[in-house]
Amino acid sequence: MNRTFFIIRAFFFTLCIIGAWLLWYAAGFEVTQAPSKLLLYLFTGVLLGALTILVDIFLKGFSLRGLTAVTFGLAMGGLIAFLISSSPLLEKGDAHTIFLVRLGLFVISMYLGTVIALRGRDEFNLVIPYIKFVPQKVDSQVVVVDTSALIDGRIHGICKSGFMASELVVPRFVIDELQHIADSTDPSRQARGRKGLQVLNELRKLENIHLSIQESDLGNREQVDAKLIFVAQSLKARLLTLDFNLAKLAEFQGVDWLNINSLAKALNPEVFVGEKFDIELIKTGKDEGQAIGYLGDGSMVVVNDGEAMIGQTAHVEVVSILPSAGGRMAFCKLIR
Repeated sequence: MNRTFFIIRAFFFTLCIIGAWLLWYAAGFEVTQAPSKLLLYLFTGVLLGALTILVDIFLKGFSLRGLTAVTFGLAMGGLIAFLISSSPLLEKGDAHTIFLVRLGLFVISMYLGTVIALRGRDEFNLVIPYIKFVPQKVDSQVVVVDTSALIDGRIHGICKSGFMASELVVPRFVIDELQHIADSTDPSRQARGRKGLQVLNELRKLENIHLSIQESDLGNREQVDAKLIFVAQSLKARLLTLDFNLAKLAEFQGVDWLNINSLAKALNPEVFVGEKFDIELIKTGKDEGQAIGYLGDGSMVVVNDGEAMIGQTAHVEVVSILPSAGGRMAFCKLIR
């Protein structure tokens, strides 16, 4: 992207110099007659090009939302100033004074309109709906992805299988947070950050997923959670996160959320009374003779008379199932 901008700016700068030479040539001067005129024209072209590029660089961090807010503020301020200056009170008196009063009204009104519009640009979509970054595709559900979901990594497999929405949005501040984690001196944090960035790159390569980076200015919001919720609200999107507290905060503010852990738990096969399967017994149970094993989803399996087979794989049959706070607990008997 930086290389592209450099090429565009260099091309524009060259056009400014060529344009200055063409203006000098159109004026009918010759090099032998007016070399100073040629230098003046070329210097003017160089100066104009340089100033334009400097303005471009200065406005680098100015968002589309901010530009639209400024335009709206200028328009509303100009309209208000025009209505006030059309008052009959400003038709009588010294023409010079009336001109200065009207000019002052325009400057003050346009300034106030611009400042007010910029301060409220985050909620500006309530006034002019087209400013809101609403996706054009109405048949796909947009999903905003947070840092925890990218670090977890399972989102790539889910998207690749086609179970996830085709429109994913990753805010720029999420990428910045991943980069900050990847640059950490702590090896574990560094590995997590790099994994998140790797997953992000892998998502970009999926043909069935449209991944976009959200670049909008989010005003004075400093908390990442508040920014994520605001982006999801603005896009009318769902929020994909593994952060339970963020999910509850989003739900409180009317934002639907997705949790990969909830999906994984829902997809785990459930055991039922009479089902037979093999399980590895790893420790003794609470009562005498019992042995404990665990299913793939973490559900505890209690095997009666299985203590002698701890450290081995036993073939068992489910005799009862007890719901618990951590899931479901299955009581089984050995099949010899």
